[in-house]
Amino acid sequence: MKSISITGLILLAVSALLFYLTTDFAVEQIKLSHVMGIMGGIGIGLIIGGMVGYVSKGSAVKEEQKRREFKQLQKEKEELEKQAAELAKRQAEFQNQNKSPQI
Repeated sequence: MKSISITGLILLAVSALLFYLTTDFAVEQIKLSHVMGIMGGIGIGLIIGGMVGYVSKGSAVKEEQKRREFKQLQKEKEELEKQAAELAKRQAEFQNQNKSPQI
């Protein structure tokens, strides 16, 4: 959201500069074209903000998906390690039974 705010502030500064250059900040000199310019600036700001928001939301969703996949892989790794330890334990028990004489 920082980028949207920065874009909005830049557009606001540009509009204030253009307004100052055309009217010298005199309220009596405001015309319909100035109001149309303000509305156009708001529209451009919303369009740019929407595009930036869409891109940032998409990247956030991808990051969350990567985190979920990583957690899933970690769980699978832990399960495989437990299974390997269990197999090693069973194999050791089996070898002990084969080595020890039966009565």
